[in-house]
Amino acid sequence: MLQNKNTTIISEIKGFFTSSEKAIYTILDILSSLTLSEKRLAIESKSNNEIKNLTKLYLLLLFPFFEVKDVYHYQKSSLYKAFHYGKDMFYRFIKEQLTDWRKISYKLNMQLIGKTEKVKTDQTDLPRCLIVDDTDLPKTGRKTELIGRIFSHVSHSSLIGFKGLFMGYHDGKSFFALDFSLHGERGKNKKRPYGLKPKQLKERFSKKRDNSTVSYKRIQE
Repeated sequence: MLQNKNTTIISEIKGFFTSSEKAIYTILDILSSLTLSEKRLAIESKSNNEIKNLTKLYLLLLFPFFEVKDVYHYQKSSLYKAFHYGKDMFYRFIKEQLTDWRKISYKLNMQLIGKTEKVKTDQTDLPRCLIVDDTDLPKTGRKTELIGRIFSHVSHSSLIGFKGLFMGYHDGKSFFALDFSLHGERGKNKKRPYGLKPKQLKERFSKKRDNSTVSYKRIQE
């Protein structure tokens, strides 16, 4: 962690880079301009949390811009060199069943859309549309929760994995990811639902969830 405890996480990251690295400054300026709060995003930290949930969210948002593929690869990144936060805090934050990631994504993107609309001048005639698309998300193991076989319209074959369904908004110039969901394909063979043998179905990971949580509702979806 950098020495100055009073500065925000965004300014701390800025201090880690040289003035010649212009791209990251633009990204950090946009991120710091967003109006984010734990209460507004329903991710309020517990009183004994040493690192606030909003700080964890900021870092997760920065992962793609620092070429951090996932939490596992975080400790080899420049973000880790700047803050030295352990990866376990991210795993606990991501796994929190009460976190409404759909709500967070929507609120972030609505702010970004509002900011891009303000800077437009002579682009009012550009087309605006919603884009819905699905894609194959292949996996290698058969023990992931709700894993199964899907039919790929790209390779015209079945594979282990999920279908990812995505919805975005395009304003004629920029694209904003609004929502997503993961889906399996039960298939027509009643003896082998999801294309798996009975033994393989039993070996899939399963977890009991409180039916009042956001994660339970997403699983049902």
